[in-house]
Amino acid sequence: MITLIENFRAVFYAPFYAAEALGAYSAEGLEVEMKMSAAADRTLGALSAGAGDISWGGPLRVMSALDRDRKGGYVAFCEVVGRDPFFLVGRVPFPGFEPKDLAGKALGVVTEVPTPWICLQYDLRSAGIDPATVSLAPPRTMAENAAALAAGDVDVIQVYQPYAEELLDSGAGHLWYGAASRGPTSYTSFNTTRSYIEAQPQAVLGMTRAMHRTLKWIAQHDARDFAAAVSPYFETLPVQRLAACLERYRGSGLWNSDPRVSREGIERLRDAMLAAGYIRTALSYEECVDNRFAERSAREDPPSL
Repeated sequence: MITLIENFRAVFYAPFYAAEALGAYSAEGLEVEMKMSAAADRTLGALSAGAGDISWGGPLRVMSALDRDRKGGYVAFCEVVGRDPFFLVGRVPFPGFEPKDLAGKALGVVTEVPTPWICLQYDLRSAGIDPATVSLAPPRTMAENAAALAAGDVDVIQVYQPYAEELLDSGAGHLWYGAASRGPTSYTSFNTTRSYIEAQPQAVLGMTRAMHRTLKWIAQHDARDFAAAVSPYFETLPVQRLAACLERYRGSGLWNSDPRVSREGIERLRDAMLAAGYIRTALSYEECVDNRFAERSAREDPPSL
């Protein structure tokens, strides 16, 4: 039995739900129990506390833990979300928007998790803009920011799906920027400890192969099939809107085609974290990632589900 810890419930995590719904783990001879994390910032730590074997979440958490203790032993081994799933949605249309255009705008940023704002700050720095010069709205949740945008209290907000789709559908918001367009940014992976990998290499390989087969299935099916498979995990979200959310994400190249962890994506995330002062250590790719199982799955090329 493998205990898999879910980071939190989100549409961009859909491949993880698809793997369970489609029987990917059992197809690899694995018995997997999925349980919810107590909090996103505690997901990784639950592994060393004995509450689980493998979790999913951001490599940001791996790097943050290793920054505090380089011998902590946490590692990412299978990348699923290889680009940034957040959007900038504005109150009025803005054709040709670039991150530098945020100067002078009232911006509502994500407060629930750190990665979106860390990465957007790096976009600003790359465009020659000091993030400190951007006018930030008072801290709010994404739901509160969506309401503030609809009320005209902010110019632009940072959200993920389904908030973006809901605002676009209602006409209350207009898509300015999909952060996935910046290119590889390692956003979500299977994570574990090096001691677990040493003790259970076949389980780690099986989880990697299961996700590889799931990613192949996603690439071969349309958004309606994908939404039908994962809709039980989103009971309050109409299946048609879920399909629209998934289609927008797939069109952005959000999900990997295979489970290899991108060096470019890890290094971009690390550099963004360093620039934001979130970590102090310039961790190497090898310190954060064990890519052996993903490389093996890529070579063996397992069939789709």
